[in-house]
Amino acid sequence: MKIHLNEKTLAIRSGDTAFGVRRAYKPEADVVIYNGFMIQEDTLLQDEDRLVLIKRGEKPSYEELETLMAARHTTGVHQKVKKAHVAIAGLGGLGSNIAVSLARIGVGKLTLIDFDVVEPSNLNRQHYRIEHIGMKKTQALKAQIAEINPFIDVEVCDAFLDQENLMMHIGKAHIAVEAFDGPQSKAMMVSEWKRKRPNRPIVAASGLAGFGSSNTIQTTNIMNQVYLIGDGVSEARVGEGLMAPRVSVAAGHQANMVLRLIMDQPEP
Repeated sequence: MKIHLNEKTLAIRSGDTAFGVRRAYKPEADVVIYNGFMIQEDTLLQDEDRLVLIKRGEKPSYEELETLMAARHTTGVHQKVKKAHVAIAGLGGLGSNIAVSLARIGVGKLTLIDFDVVEPSNLNRQHYRIEHIGMKKTQALKAQIAEINPFIDVEVCDAFLDQENLMMHIGKAHIAVEAFDGPQSKAMMVSEWKRKRPNRPIVAASGLAGFGSSNTIQTTNIMNQVYLIGDGVSEARVGEGLMAPRVSVAAGHQANMVLRLIMDQPEP
């Protein structure tokens, strides 16, 4: 009988258990992940099971991190995710949180575009800290992603995107993410992407201001390969600003839609 221990094939005997393998191969391991799930009780192993042993506090190498990600996602999922190239236009409340979510799941390449710098008013909803104030958003976000997963290919572009330069910066991506603030820029990007890349998906957002119910934020396939997240109503205006909870919910929807597209499971 054989299992996969930290993604390497290992011959074991019938009747061997997860904790028995830990005692034999890495007794200092604090965490045992069995077929993608962390277990607290010993488990009888079956042929082709996957087991990952982790010691808390160890900084993983590239190979070890790949093993851990594959164990959490399952191998088939992780292999698809790491081959994906996603471009995110706008690194504010939506884009910065989307980028971090995609980095955490190990998307292979991220292209991040924004022309702005981090300001104090950004801290109420964007994935930046006091230390980032005054930095280019692209550089601040790239540094944070390096702390999460230094093996992701992160390409940054400090530019204001318009109809003339949009495809030059994002045209090679498998999936585009629209995360602008202004409605005109949103419409321009969706229209231009749809015209130039009709067979590649774009994930956009509209209607997420204030502190209304999170349940009204939905993901909708509004046309072929165009997905819109939001409630379509709650625009930012006087008396209804942008706040972290609802913006983060929408960003989560966008990131999850990207993941579903990578896994070939688009919304109906």
